[in-house]
Amino acid sequence: MLLNPREASFVELMKILFSSDDVAKYKFVERSRSEEGVDDESLCHRIVIFVSVVVQKVLLSMAEPLAAFGSTLENWLNLVSQNGGFFALLINYLKGEVVYPEIESSSFLSFVGNIDKRMELEWEIRQEDARYYPALSIMAAKASYENHNYIHSAVNHHWKMNFVKFQAYWNDYQGKGTTEAFVMEDKNNTIIVAFRGTEPFDADAWCLDFDISWYDIPPLGKIHSGFLKALGLQQSQGWPAEQDAGKPETAYYGIRRLLKERLQRNDRAKFIVTGHSLGGALAVLFPAVLALHQESWLLERLEAVYTFGQPRVGDERFSNYMRKTFDQNNVNYFRFVYSFDMVPRLPWDNSTLMFKHFGTCIYYNSFYQGKVVDEEPDKNYLSIIWTIPKIVNAWWELIRSFILPCVKGDVYEEGTLLRIMRMIGILLSAGISAHITPDYVNSTRLGSPHLFHPLPSSNANAQKTIKMH
Repeated sequence: MLLNPREASFVELMKILFSSDDVAKYKFVERSRSEEGVDDESLCHRIVIFVSVVVQKVLLSMAEPLAAFGSTLENWLNLVSQNGGFFALLINYLKGEVVYPEIESSSFLSFVGNIDKRMELEWEIRQEDARYYPALSIMAAKASYENHNYIHSAVNHHWKMNFVKFQAYWNDYQGKGTTEAFVMEDKNNTIIVAFRGTEPFDADAWCLDFDISWYDIPPLGKIHSGFLKALGLQQSQGWPAEQDAGKPETAYYGIRRLLKERLQRNDRAKFIVTGHSLGGALAVLFPAVLALHQESWLLERLEAVYTFGQPRVGDERFSNYMRKTFDQNNVNYFRFVYSFDMVPRLPWDNSTLMFKHFGTCIYYNSFYQGKVVDEEPDKNYLSIIWTIPKIVNAWWELIRSFILPCVKGDVYEEGTLLRIMRMIGILLSAGISAHITPDYVNSTRLGSPHLFHPLPSSNANAQKTIKMH
């Protein structure tokens, strides 16, 4: 079932909400008659369609002003930061010595980067540490929000690893390069692919998130349409084994080609896929499409998938298919969820949407204490029972921001912007502040290393003992 918000008129939206007509009769809805198990005529399902289309239409209408606001805010944050703070900026202005940020420079930070400015890896987490790849993966996922020069500098000069490529890949449905990812290689012959998540002021990315229509792809199952489009789904073609040579390269085909080139040069090399938020969804979908195309050679070289704050991607058939695929290829899949982060609890796992999680869920509370669970608490973020605990937890996170650096060191000092996000989390109680990257970075650094074991590529002799649920 596919939704096209550009084709939806106000009158049709009202009709689909209040009329009992078949939803497939509306021009902005395309539905296969072969689908089973979903009552598209129910009021709940009509409300979901209505909300999804309305939100996308609003986002599309706000795309330019939203991007302009985000650009202005990022420039201001970098201007203040690169001049040493607001008062130092005033002094520099009076002296005529203001340092103006260069947007594509290695020192320019995105809004996400300004929330958490840490670039360095945690020096105490060495290659033989079980936390090494989770900690490296979240830092790569965080860096994926930045520009090419920043990522290149972080990987080569700060992490002392090998930067391979950064690219904004083509989205065939949006008609532009909107899916960003970069590839790097560490000293253990491990290639890391990091997909960028949803940027706060990118309407295109938000539209993909709210596009809860789906494709039913045998034998994979029903999969979130927006995520498929971001990864490289081809208009009117689906997932051909090879992309048309005349088209701009999409993320799936481009990264698959690059991995084949790199892995063929080194028989010992493996690769890891990671991402935060939307990036986590793409990290899970990438091996799914590899399996669809029977790329067994690549799947055998896939060491692990680490996702952080990842939304649900597909239905139960998709979950079962991926469990089997990962088990057959001995792939570790760790899905990190911090506290009351809302995004891993979306889209809903209910009778209307039927989205399911799978894999090993590493759940961290606000004390950064982790445990392996089947599903995060309050799995759909709607339970009234959890309302008061969420509010109390949001207050604790703000208080903790003043305590943590005193206990763990200056590297855990939180800036003004992050504390503002904490306060917004208190006001809205909507799991917004819990989704940002700092708490995922802290979880992998401060959490127990006993939840997972080092991968074989870290030159450790430990075996993988945590199996997928």
